[in-house]
Amino acid sequence: MSTLPIVAIVGRPNVGKSTLINRICGGREAIVHDEPGVTRDRLYLPADWNGYYFQIVDTGGLVFEDKEEFLPKIRQQVEVALEEAKAAIFVVDGQLGPTAADYEVAEWLRGRKLPILLAVNKLEEPSTALTLASEFWGLGLGEPYAVSAIHGAGTGDFLDALVQNLPLMGEEEAAPELKVAIVGRPNVGKSSLLNVLVGSERAIVSAISGTTRDAIDTVIERDGKQYRFIDTAGIRKRSKVDYGPEAFGVDRALKAIRRADLVLLVIDATEGATEQEQRLAGKIEESGRACVLVVNKWDAVEKDTYTMNTYIEQIREELYFVKWAPTIFTSALTGQRVPQIMEMVDAASVQHQRRISTSVINEAIKEATIRMMPPSDKRGRQGKIYYGTQVRAEPPTFVLFVNEPKLIKDNYRTYLESQFRASLGFEGTPLRFLWRGKTPRELERDGRRG
Repeated sequence: MSTLPIVAIVGRPNVGKSTLINRICGGREAIVHDEPGVTRDRLYLPADWNGYYFQIVDTGGLVFEDKEEFLPKIRQQVEVALEEAKAAIFVVDGQLGPTAADYEVAEWLRGRKLPILLAVNKLEEPSTALTLASEFWGLGLGEPYAVSAIHGAGTGDFLDALVQNLPLMGEEEAAPELKVAIVGRPNVGKSSLLNVLVGSERAIVSAISGTTRDAIDTVIERDGKQYRFIDTAGIRKRSKVDYGPEAFGVDRALKAIRRADLVLLVIDATEGATEQEQRLAGKIEESGRACVLVVNKWDAVEKDTYTMNTYIEQIREELYFVKWAPTIFTSALTGQRVPQIMEMVDAASVQHQRRISTSVINEAIKEATIRMMPPSDKRGRQGKIYYGTQVRAEPPTFVLFVNEPKLIKDNYRTYLESQFRASLGFEGTPLRFLWRGKTPRELERDGRRG
């Protein structure tokens, strides 16, 4: 098993890098907006072409003369992307022609010990595409390929040339991944936690709220297992989110939850859970994802204000959607307990994928009904649970066969789930129960009796 080869995509701002990556990957995962600097971090996305499987890494726009706070950090992110890449794509704007900034980026790239392919973008008109592309021979990076990321023109020939620089690796040869989304409000320490977990600056960390606009994929290997961490834009109240890149980032964060196997919900210990964490918790449960609650900045909390136990009680009451999620108290600043997050991720993932036998399920049902029978309705009809079986995992889903589903009221269904968890575990994962009615005749035909 091995990681898919990486292709870095670089260039100055607003040349269409994210549009090209969406074209290559066949989706709309990278943020596309007509504003320089929208993509600040590294976004990893899977791609394939004619039997070649690889990862594309989108990066922030390269600018050298501006000393704005983010720009040196963006260059640092591009440097790391190039170091781990097998090939790079340098994207330029064919409509503008070669600019001084393009020559500066080209000079910066020429000393690299990896193949660099030149994609001359925004050439939608076939009659002028080759002429306009030829102007970029002067960059000294070899043949300029005329492409249109929007319409797809020229991208096939370009990808044919690109994959010649990559090892031929089938999708099945890549190590299986556990996808972990890191979500939370802005400035709770999501990117800082990721950097500590990974051991390097994979995501830009800044005290400015909203630094991470996209959903950034980082793949790491630990103890023979592969993890894809998806760092996401902070989610604020809709009324505080302007249309544009931040709104797109919020949308990507919600999509990241659906794309993940497990979600780390990060909470600022000094502020506690808010309406936004409640919203995120609801999305996590609704999507059926495993979850670990990470209470970050615990080092900044006065220890006579809260104990961990009282904090957990309060937070589980507020985030009742994911009251089954384990909680860990960390400090990304000091590294306190951050390594233990991985142990909790592994444990919750095991429970999320867990399957148990029908006999064990029915023993749990028997114990639960001995403790408390389903209540009767006003007409004296008693609800009965005949038997149950697990029909799927991720999340664990059970079908329970009863005499009449409407006789099993919500409070009893809640009780039964709590009894399942008490006797069978399942910490860190939601559970699904499907209630199906069966008549005595159907039970007899099945060879079972209630």
